[in-house]
Amino acid sequence: MSQAIESESLLSTEREIMLSCSGLHRYLGGGDGRVHVLHGVGVEAECGQMSAIVGPSGCGKSTLLYLLGLLDRPDGGEIWINGKEVATASDEERTAVRCTEIGFVFQFHFLLPEFSAIENVMLPARKLGRLGSDEMRETAHELLKAVGLGEKTHRLPSQLSGGEQQRVAIARSLMNSPSIILADEPTGNLDVTNSNLVFEFLMRLAKEKGQAVILVTHNPDIADRCDRILQMRDGSFL
Repeated sequence: MSQAIESESLLSTEREIMLSCSGLHRYLGGGDGRVHVLHGVGVEAECGQMSAIVGPSGCGKSTLLYLLGLLDRPDGGEIWINGKEVATASDEERTAVRCTEIGFVFQFHFLLPEFSAIENVMLPARKLGRLGSDEMRETAHELLKAVGLGEKTHRLPSQLSGGEQQRVAIARSLMNSPSIILADEPTGNLDVTNSNLVFEFLMRLAKEKGQAVILVTHNPDIADRCDRILQMRDGSFL
């Protein structure tokens, strides 16, 4: 392959749209308390790109992330993941897409306290059921090594620091090799050192693995280091 063709091929891969949505509306509550949270929102996420969604509390950032992650349904609009429209898909189809294509990282790690680090990381693969026990454990161990916890695979969450627990949660989100990572304030409860470790790992994933990463953050330093910043206010992008 010539250098020109190879460069064109790489550029094409980088521009591949992994996730997109258009015209998303979401209402919460009922009666006089009904609130129009999202006002026809549209966004795209490219392979290898890290996007930050920023804005004041209550503007709809987390609501949008939950819709994109198929944890909730919009009241209107479309969501496309790897070429498949999923906003109106059946619950079974949405669950399958969520398990195979999407990795979640939340502000709180939500690790199961009675399970070791490696057992927590293996949980998504157990649910998907595609890997044998040995391959599952080996993959989980490699992921923990990648986040700097290769020597702590058998520790319980209570035996890990807050930053280490969040890194376990990131490893867990990668267990099924998703094409999309959605992170809701992933560094919100961490000190500066651990915030940088978590962010740098997510950025490396986007660049090296070609994953589309969308994170919600209130941290301007984190947002400024992303490939792009999407400003949200009152349920719409500015």
